Amino acid sequence: MSRRAIVTAAVLVLAVLTGCTPQPPQLAPSATPSPRFTSEADAYKAAEATYRAYTQALNKVDLSDPATFEEAYRWSTGTALDADKKNLTRYHAEGVVKSGETLVTVVEPRSVEGDFSVVMLNVCDDVSSVDLRAPDGKSLVKSTRSPVQALAVELEKSETLRPAFS
Repeated sequence: MSRRAIVTAAVLVLAVLTGCTPQPPQLAPSATPSPRFTSEADAYKAAEATYRAYTQALNKVDLSDPATFEEAYRWSTGTALDADKKNLTRYHAEGVVKSGETLVTVVEPRSVEGDFSVVMLNVCDDVSSVDLRAPDGKSLVKSTRSPVQALAVELEKSETLRPAFS
């Protein structure tokens, strides 16, 4: 299994001032070993790849099977990891069923710390096909939810090696 030091996702859901206009889907970046970042461009590229991998892992979650949560947990830390664990565990216990997938439509650089250890991205996620249903079949998604979510995503470099997605 290929391993690399990457940026771990700590997703902060904040309103972003940039528009979330749909763009053609991009292919997921290939996973290759990478050295420490030597430029902002490298840091942004790794941050985008990490966010896309995190989203892909969340899309594969089956709320009836907690073993599927583990891959998503590998891509987050801190409060994001705590929130993922709390929410996924609760949904599983309550018998919630998830359908649909999140599609990352826009990823734009926002800021990077001088040592490339923290990268901020502006992200737009199309969640229009994602639904959460209670055991009685009632949707748990608010009718006022926007089909496209604007996020400010903070990613922090981790010294921990994570499995690479292929």
